[in-house]
Amino acid sequence: MKKVLVVLVVGLTPKHLKDAPRLKKLAEEGLSRPLQPVLPAVTCAVQSSLLTGKMPAETGVVGNGWYFKELAEVKFWCQSNALVRGSKIWEEARERNAESTCAKMFWWYNMYSSADWSVTPRPAYPADGRKIPDIYSEPPSLRNSLNDKLGRFPLFNFWGPTADIVSTRWIVDATCEVIEEHDPSLALAYLPHLDYNLQRLGPDHPRIKEDVAEVDAEAGRLIDFAQDKGYEVVVVSEYGITEVNQPIHINRILRSAGYIRTQKILDQWELLDCGACKAFAVADHQLAHVYVKDPVDVRKVAALLKKEDGVEKVCFGAERSELGLNHDRAGDLIVIAKRNAWFTYYYWEDDALAPDFARCVDIHRKPGYDPVELFVDPSITFPKLAVGLKLARKLMGFRYYMDVIPLDANLVKGSHGRLPDTEDEGPLVLASWKDEAKEGQVMKAIEFKEFILNRMFEGDA
Repeated sequence: MKKVLVVLVVGLTPKHLKDAPRLKKLAEEGLSRPLQPVLPAVTCAVQSSLLTGKMPAETGVVGNGWYFKELAEVKFWCQSNALVRGSKIWEEARERNAESTCAKMFWWYNMYSSADWSVTPRPAYPADGRKIPDIYSEPPSLRNSLNDKLGRFPLFNFWGPTADIVSTRWIVDATCEVIEEHDPSLALAYLPHLDYNLQRLGPDHPRIKEDVAEVDAEAGRLIDFAQDKGYEVVVVSEYGITEVNQPIHINRILRSAGYIRTQKILDQWELLDCGACKAFAVADHQLAHVYVKDPVDVRKVAALLKKEDGVEKVCFGAERSELGLNHDRAGDLIVIAKRNAWFTYYYWEDDALAPDFARCVDIHRKPGYDPVELFVDPSITFPKLAVGLKLARKLMGFRYYMDVIPLDANLVKGSHGRLPDTEDEGPLVLASWKDEAKEGQVMKAIEFKEFILNRMFEGDA
């Protein structure tokens, strides 16, 4: 049984390799193949398909979040691995060899999985409203040892206006610690750094070269460490990010047509009342799931959205099967944006009525994905000072209201979720071994699991 390290470098595409000498070397000395992601090409859906070899219609992971019908609530970024249907790669490896082990470092759905060692972000939320950076680990002692050696996980460098290379560096350090201490047969590491400025600035911004160099250095450090320990190495990405300049406020469109219902809270905020809506959208980058209460309305809602500028396709009925999204968790309509457009979750018509969490980094209460959380409101005179003072209050244990996020979706310059138009814009797979027969051939995301297992057990009886 060979040991394999899989490094997921978010947003990496073939065109980035020219600015990533360590990853380019891996590609030149080993194997490089384009990856065809599943739809939607977003974190949770693609990762679940990579690790199970199943389409979203089988895993049930139809996006980063969806409408939980029994609860009448939208939930994003849940953590329980029980949400993912299908046998995971480490489970099948264990069936082939009972001594096989797995460390799962920051890949999603990482709580209560059957992996031997796992670490994932899990802030603490005291009753007084604070958010305290922390991690969840299996076993629990791993959390303590990593915090002791590396310091507290830098949550505010992992997502939000201050997200940067610091969180990726911590994950690399933590993965090296786990490899050194436990020597897993399969190690999975998630490096998020490229995701931030690709969305903030767009894929063609000059700053992206710096980001590529930064993540290349960290990935290279992890690759060198693992190879010294006898590991084969695979680098994979989930999606490529394309330039966007058109936010589509899909819930406002539905609201103006009379499908949306909201509840007024304290006479100052509007909350989306999902259970009472005739139709509403769960926006997830360039794909939106639209849930329609009465089947009679499906075609009418589809016709309404097809007319909207920026919408490329509206699918329902048997068409969901063709997309690999015919699952009860998916919307009655699947709406896909054009390559330059993306969907916001915004449902209010007056910013004065936006809920308080709209101006905060609050990934669990927003009924859709919000990339505007990567920005500080440009109307704040001294943004770094404002953010610094609020974080200082947090670190001192005070309650704080981190209301620094703007409500201007036009700030976002990069998005993903559609299937890539070209291989150069899509994700890829690099490996440390040669395979002339497969070099350059497209690999489907659902083939990745078997690709790794074949290498781990190559030559075994």
